[in-house]
Amino acid sequence: MTSVTMARPKSPLLSRERIVAAALALVDVHGLAALSTRRLATRLGVSGPSLYNHFATKDDLLEAAADAVIARVDITPLGARPWPEALRAWATSYRRALAEHPNLVPVATQGPGRRPHALRMADAVYGALVEAGWPPREATRIGALMRYFVVGAASGSFAGGFVDDPALYGAHYPHLTDAHRLQAHRREVDEGAFETGLDALVAGLELRFARLRER
Repeated sequence: MTSVTMARPKSPLLSRERIVAAALALVDVHGLAALSTRRLATRLGVSGPSLYNHFATKDDLLEAAADAVIARVDITPLGARPWPEALRAWATSYRRALAEHPNLVPVATQGPGRRPHALRMADAVYGALVEAGWPPREATRIGALMRYFVVGAASGSFAGGFVDDPALYGAHYPHLTDAHRLQAHRREVDEGAFETGLDALVAGLELRFARLRER
C-alpha cells in the first residue's frame, strides 16, 4: 500500500494581518457589537480556538485593528514641510483613514496606548512642532486639539443627519427649506466643512505662533 504525504501549505492559513483584515471588514459592515470570535472564525473558515494563537483576547484584536487603521495615516509631511502645510496634509490623511472605518473610530481614537503606529504618529506630530519652534507645552496642546478636530470630523456626517423630506422642514423651520438637499451633497458638504475648519484652525495657530515668537 502506497502512503500519501500531504504537502504542507506554503504559508500558514492564519496570520495576524489576515485576522485583522477580516475583523476590520466585519466591523465596517456590521459594527463593533458584531465582532465575536465565533463570527470571525466563520468568516475566516477556521475554528474559533485557532484565533487565540494570535490574539489572546478580543480587546487585543481591536487594538491591533485600530493600529492598522492608524498605520494608513501619512506622517511623511511632518518635519519635511513647513509646519502649517504639514499639519494640513497630516490631518487630511488622518481624517481619511478614520472615515474609511467609522465604526472603529471609538476604539482608534481612545489614545495611542501601546500601539506602535499610533505612538509613531504622536511622536512625529509632537516632534515636528517642537522642531518648528513651538514650546513643548503648546505642541502637546496642538496635538490634542488636532485629534479632537479630526476625530469629530470623522465620527459622523453632518449632511447625513438630515432626511430627504421637503415637507418636514418647510412648515416649521423656515431657514431649513433646502435641508432636504443635503443628503444628495453629503460628501461635498462634509469635506467642505472639514477643509473650512482646518483652514481656520491652522490660520489661528499661525497667529498664535507669531505672537509667541514676539515675546
